[in-house]
Amino acid sequence: MKARDADILIIPGYTNSGPDHWQSRWQARLSTARRVEQAEWSKPVREDWVARVAEAVNAATRPVVLVAHSLGVACAVHAIPHFRKPVAGAFLVAPPEVTNPKIRPRHLMTFGPYPRAPLPFPALVVASRNDHFGSFAAAEDIAAAWGATLLDAGEAGHINAESGYGPWPEGSLTFARFLAQL
Repeated sequence: MKARDADILIIPGYTNSGPDHWQSRWQARLSTARRVEQAEWSKPVREDWVARVAEAVNAATRPVVLVAHSLGVACAVHAIPHFRKPVAGAFLVAPPEVTNPKIRPRHLMTFGPYPRAPLPFPALVVASRNDHFGSFAAAEDIAAAWGATLLDAGEAGHINAESGYGPWPEGSLTFARFLAQL
């Protein structure tokens, strides 16, 4: 699959993805990409966020590819039962540990626990070994439960602009390879 053949849904996490974040850069560069907007980025409400993702998927005119980061991963996975349109695949980056009470902010826990059923479409989970929002072991566990491929990003922090992943060319190449396999 090529990017032009899909509706690429950018699903940011808590506080949205700023202009330097790789998600914002990809959205600007990919003609079929659009962001799933949330009414309240700094006070996420699971039901509202999930509904917005489901609405975006169900409004798609082409097969959907989800590109989720952080809390957007939890949101996307919880929205799956509400999808009425086909999803071709999901590129899931830096899933937070939504059941760990030590992770801050605490309201991330309202998005847990993750469903553990295998995902109904191919997925790639990209996880860091030093992400302060979730351990690599937790990402490895959930990727296995979902039947997703896990990509070890090494010590990449939260894989966001603050961690030095604004442009993230390696991510672009990985995403292109993932699309080609769909």
